Amino acid sequence: MSLPFESAYRHGFARVAACTIPVAIADPSANAHAVLATARECDADAVAVAVFPELCLTGYSIDDLVLQDAVLDGVERAIEALVAASVDLFPMLVVGAPLRHRNRLYNCAVVIHRGELLGVAPKSYLPTYREFYERRWYAPGDDQAGQDIRVGALEAPFGPDLLFEALDVPGLVVHAEICEDVWVPIPPSSHAALAGATVLLNLSGSPITIARAEDRKDLVQSQSLRCLAAYAYAAAGMGESTNDLSWDGQTMIYEGGTLLVETERFPDGPRRSVADVDLDRLRQDRLRQGTFDDNRRATASDAAFRTVHFELDPPQTDVGLRRTLDRFPFVPDDPARLAQDCYEAFNIQVSGLVQRMSAIGGPKPVIGVSGGLDSTHALLVVARAMDRMGRPRSDILAYTMPGFATSEHTKSNAIALAESVGASIETIDIRPLATEMLERLGHPFADGEPVHDITFENVQAGLRTDYLFRLANHHGGMVIGTSDLSELALGWATYGVGDHMSHYAVNAGVPKTLIQHVIRWVISHREGVDEREIAVLQSVLDTEISPELVPAGQDGRMQSTEDRIGPYALHDFALFHVLRYGFRPSKIAYLASQAWGDADAGAWPPGFPDEDRYAYDLPAVAKWLQVFLQRYFAFAQFKRSAIPNGPKVSPAGSLSPRGDWRAPSDGNATAWLAELHAALPDLVDPAR
Repeated sequence: MSLPFESAYRHGFARVAACTIPVAIADPSANAHAVLATARECDADAVAVAVFPELCLTGYSIDDLVLQDAVLDGVERAIEALVAASVDLFPMLVVGAPLRHRNRLYNCAVVIHRGELLGVAPKSYLPTYREFYERRWYAPGDDQAGQDIRVGALEAPFGPDLLFEALDVPGLVVHAEICEDVWVPIPPSSHAALAGATVLLNLSGSPITIARAEDRKDLVQSQSLRCLAAYAYAAAGMGESTNDLSWDGQTMIYEGGTLLVETERFPDGPRRSVADVDLDRLRQDRLRQGTFDDNRRATASDAAFRTVHFELDPPQTDVGLRRTLDRFPFVPDDPARLAQDCYEAFNIQVSGLVQRMSAIGGPKPVIGVSGGLDSTHALLVVARAMDRMGRPRSDILAYTMPGFATSEHTKSNAIALAESVGASIETIDIRPLATEMLERLGHPFADGEPVHDITFENVQAGLRTDYLFRLANHHGGMVIGTSDLSELALGWATYGVGDHMSHYAVNAGVPKTLIQHVIRWVISHREGVDEREIAVLQSVLDTEISPELVPAGQDGRMQSTEDRIGPYALHDFALFHVLRYGFRPSKIAYLASQAWGDADAGAWPPGFPDEDRYAYDLPAVAKWLQVFLQRYFAFAQFKRSAIPNGPKVSPAGSLSPRGDWRAPSDGNATAWLAELHAALPDLVDPAR
C-alpha cells in the first residue's frame, strides 16, 4: 500500500532513537521492564529503530556478577519476555546483554522485532586497559561470523557479520556494534557500511571522564561522515555502579557528519535522542562518491556479511518530521556557522579573482553596477581583491547604465557605493542607443507603443554588456560578471552579449539567498568598508530584486523578478536538493512544505528581518517547483553550457559544465514533472 504524501516514511526517512535508561544492577527483569517502557514510547513516536546501552539488561558495571548463572538465566528470560512483548510494537529494538555461547560469554547486541529474535551481534573488540577489564569475562566476537545462537527457547543468527534490512523501507539497513568497536582504527561498522548498512548503531557502556564526551562525538561524527551513514550512539547512565567510575548517559545521532540530535548528559531518568534519518541522502551520497564502493571492492567487505530481512509496516499516517530543516539550505541558521560560511564564500571569490587578474597581467576590472544585490556584492569582491593585490581601488572601472526603467533609487545607490568603495564611476545612458536599435528593428516601442517584450528587455541588457566589453578593450580591462548561481539555475540571464557573459564570473557559485548574508557579514565585520559604504549596502539590502528593464506600471510598481519567476527562497531550496542530492520532486515539495509552512516555526538565519519572514503552503510550493523544474531541466542548460569561468563556492555544487554539473542542452523536464504530478495530482499540471 502506498503511503500518504504527508508521511515521512514515504519520502525516504526512517525514525531512529538512541535511548538511555536507568538500570538496576544484576536485575534483568527490572531492566527489561525499563527497556519495554521506553520501547512503548518509541512505538507511539513511530520510531523504526531504537538502540539501548551496552549490557543494559544487567548493567555494564556488574563485574564478576556477570558469571553467575542466576543472572545469566535471568537475561535469557528477559530477552524471551521482550521478544513476546514486541509483537505489537513498531520499532526494532537493539538491546545490550551478556549471553552464553558454546564455552564463552559474549557482550552482545540483541536485535528484536515484532515477536522475533532477528539476530545477536557480539562485541568484536574488548578493552582491557586502564579502567577496563572486559576480557576477564567476555570473549571477543570478531571470529564468530556465520554462527547461530540459542537464547532460552529462541534461536537466531549470531556473529559480527549481521545486517538487518527492512523490505518495506527502501535503504534501511541496520548494523550494530558495541562501544570499543568504534574506537579502533577500522571499526566493524566501516565494513558494514561498505556492505550496505546505512544506519549504524553503537550500544555503549562507556564511563565518563573529563573530555571523553567530546571524544565520543568526534568518533561518531567522523564515522558517520566517512561511512556516509547515520550513526546512533547510546551510552549507559543512571543506576550503573559508581564504585570507581561515573556515567553520563550520552545519546546522539549523526548523519553524514552532521549532528541531528543529542540529549543532555547526566540525566535523572530515561532519555531518547530521536531523529528522522534521510536514507535517500545517504544512498545518493554513496552513488555520487564512487570511491566509497571502490573501497568495498578493494577490501571485499561485503563478502563476509549475512543479511536478515524484516518488515516494518510503517504507519499510514502523518507522523511529522523529527528533523531540523533549514528554510535556506545554503544559509545556516547557526550564527557561528553562518559567519564561517560567509567568510569562506567571500574569500573564495576574492582569491579566485586575485589569481585570475594576476595570471593575465593585472588588467583593470570593469564592472557594471546597478544598485542591486549581485553587482553590489561583486563590487565588494573586486574592491577587496584590489586591496590584496596592493593596487589602488581607483583602478576599478565601474559603470552605471540607466535604461528605460532604471529607478533613481538604484542608480543613486550604485553611484554612492562605487564612490564610497573608491572606484571610478561613470554613467552611460543606454536609452539613445537602445531607441535607435529598436527603431532599426521596427519594434513598436520606437513608435511610442508600450510594448515591453523580451526584445525590449534584451536590447537593454545586451547593450550594457556590449558597452562593458568594449570599455574593457579600450581601457585594458576585464569584465567582471555579476550573475549568481540562482540565476544560472533558472536561466535568468540574457544569453551571449548580456549578463550571461563576462571575462570572469565571481558570483557564479553563490546562490541569491546567500549573497545578502555575505553582504551583511561584510558590514558586521567591517571587511574593507567604512560607515558610508555600510549605509549604502543596507539600502541595497532593503531594495526589492528587479531587473529594471520594464517601466513601472500604472500602480507605480517596478518590475519584480520574483513576481515573474517565483520566490528565490523556494527556487534555492529546490536547487540545493536537486544539485546536491538529486532528490525526487515530491520529496523536495514535502521538505519545502515542512520548512516553509509556518513562518513562526523553526529558526531563521541571524540578521533576517522580522518583517520579511513569510510562509508558503503546499499549493504555492508545488506551483513554483513546477516553474523551477521546467526552467532548470528543460530550458536553462544551453546557457549554463556556455558560461565563463568562476569559482565554486558552495559544497552543494556549482553549475559549471567544467565542474559539478554536466547535462544536455536539449534536455526536458518530463520525468521530474510526471513524478511530481503522481504525488500531487490535484496541484500539478502534468502538461506544463
